[in-house]
Amino acid sequence: MDEQPGLSDQYRMASPWPLFVALGLALSEVGIFMGLFPVAVGGLLLLGGSVSGILRESGYVARPWRTFAQLGGFFALLGVIVVGTQVDLVTAIGTDPLALMGTLLGVVERPSNYAVLGRGMAVVVAGLMMLAAGGTGSLMARSTPQP
Repeated sequence: MDEQPGLSDQYRMASPWPLFVALGLALSEVGIFMGLFPVAVGGLLLLGGSVSGILRESGYVARPWRTFAQLGGFFALLGVIVVGTQVDLVTAIGTDPLALMGTLLGVVERPSNYAVLGRGMAVVVAGLMMLAAGGTGSLMARSTPQP
């Protein structure tokens, strides 16, 4: 008699990635809409990593790092567009770049005081972190042979 009836090696096991995609989406939405900077950044990082992992698992990409970096670039660009709608970047950089930097650092410290600007900065920071991690991971993966 078979100890595990109905189970065989031909059936795929369940993937953990959909749970993490849903959790990353929920955390990023809560963080962005409620103005919680660390939660928004963490949720976007989890979302990007999960999407990269699910694409790797399904065989659409050979390594997830490039996809992670591309998603980071997309998020960073989207965040810059949102920030650009709230701040006239050309005028701010032309007149006093240090004042702009002070404002952007103030957004990171207290994002709830800046409404949409704080939310856009959270997306920019998460995108830049993903871009840096994806680029670094891609470079490190090139130096090690793939099985």
